[in-house]
Amino acid sequence: MSHARMHLLLTGRPGVGKTTVIMRLAERLADRRVAGFYTQEIREGGRRQGFRATTFSGEIIILAHVDIRSRRRVGRYGVDVAAFEQLVLPELRRPCDAVIIDEIGKMECFSSPFVDVVRGLLDGSTPVTATVAASGGGFIAEAKARSDVELWEVTQADRDELPRRLAERVLPHIKSE
Repeated sequence: MSHARMHLLLTGRPGVGKTTVIMRLAERLADRRVAGFYTQEIREGGRRQGFRATTFSGEIIILAHVDIRSRRRVGRYGVDVAAFEQLVLPELRRPCDAVIIDEIGKMECFSSPFVDVVRGLLDGSTPVTATVAASGGGFIAEAKARSDVELWEVTQADRDELPRRLAERVLPHIKSE
């Protein structure tokens, strides 16, 4: 029997806990080969100054920062597209049982190679769980409109139980060796 494609996209308002849900899902899949990355705020003096991206292989880059000079900007943050691609593209191409991406958002979508790789992953048979911006056109809207994805909204009420529920949805779609 062939495995149906199963991809889960998490959305929700900023600060609701999407990244935490993604990281706890990765912990639940710790005995599997997980590829992907998560993003976290960089805070200095209690004020958000940017964002870092960390792969599940343990590599870290600064994705966006107020001090980065770049034509690619989101709000007051310059986005380092080249560093993002150098970090994330090899990570998303490595052999794995499941892919976890935090996030498919405006900063990440400045990279057309990232969009191409994620589109290919969504077309493939490895389960993808990703956070996705609540609003946005282009690839953000395209990913959410796919017939082979389930859209889950993260709320304060359900965020603590979501990692378990997501793992229950992902594990049956991981190919056994």
